[in-house]
Amino acid sequence: MKPNIRVGYGYDVHQLAEGEEFWLGGILVPHTHGAVGHSDADVLIHVICDALLGAANMRDIGFHFADTDPQFKGIDSKILLADVMKLLRKEGFEVGNIDTTICLQRPKINPHIPDMKRVLAKVMRIDEEDVSIKATTTEKLGFVGKEEGIAAHATVLIYNNA
Repeated sequence: MKPNIRVGYGYDVHQLAEGEEFWLGGILVPHTHGAVGHSDADVLIHVICDALLGAANMRDIGFHFADTDPQFKGIDSKILLADVMKLLRKEGFEVGNIDTTICLQRPKINPHIPDMKRVLAKVMRIDEEDVSIKATTTEKLGFVGKEEGIAAHATVLIYNNA
């Protein structure tokens, strides 16, 4: 019998615009620009949701929380993440670990990582040490380097002991 361990991957991009709030990893990051989206546009939470759903073979965030549905307009992405965790746990899955990378030229994210880890772990009801958040620039190359957008990647491991 093979162990019921699964890996999922998520990738997301959001445009940055002046005057928008900048939600990232469940916290409000002070910046002149914020991500544009139907919800609060928290790209880090969105990739974590996609990776978790993909690992459980449950489609993606857009399938469960369509950006054409008015009930999700401006929604706090932490609510979406909590709902994704309910879906996974209903199927018997738990999180082994999460590894993420944020691609952003400015602002510097490293000072905010401890708060993001704390918030995300609390929402998912997992240990902080099971959440890894890394940040990188793109050395001023591409849409991230030109500060037109933000991208994020996530890889997750989930398991089912059933």
